Amino acid sequence: MPEIRSVAVFCGSRPGALPEYHAAAMALGAGLAKAGMRLVYGGGRVGLMGAVADGALAAGGTVIGVIPDFLQQWEVAHAGCTELIVTDSMHTRKRRMFELSDAFVSFPGGLGTFDETFEILTWRQLRLHDKPVLICDIAGSAKALLGLIDGAVGDGFAPADAHEFYETVAGVPALLERLGTLHTAPGGVATQRL
Repeated sequence: MPEIRSVAVFCGSRPGALPEYHAAAMALGAGLAKAGMRLVYGGGRVGLMGAVADGALAAGGTVIGVIPDFLQQWEVAHAGCTELIVTDSMHTRKRRMFELSDAFVSFPGGLGTFDETFEILTWRQLRLHDKPVLICDIAGSAKALLGLIDGAVGDGFAPADAHEFYETVAGVPALLERLGTLHTAPGGVATQRL
């Protein structure tokens, strides 16, 4: 099975309330670059998005930003990306990030990060892909997201095996170590189309 060579990171377009978030995003970007893994992310220069890209670029990594046209017009695109892909919508952005990535990391963030994470988990539940999904907990940041999943399972709205669709990892060093041991599914996508 092929190694993980390209990782999509879903993270906040805001910096968050704790300095640990920024430091972790920089470390994640640098760690991916040092491991020879390409960063695929939302293309922004602000918040944790900008920090993870800056970390990867400073360490000599390859960074592919995928941003919808309206956000590029708001001048939030990162000018330093190795490649910047401009899409016609948020939906197309998520689809393109999926296509470019062998694995997914959910990092601290807000509603957009939740949206991206839940969509990729939903596609996994529907057997549209078998790519690894890792939720990285930084200073307790994953508690709310994991609580939503636990609540949906407990209330009977998500399958009991929903926890098998992802792994939770505490901190960037453990996340990078885990990414180094994973493989992506052959072709990454099941026979159904997204």
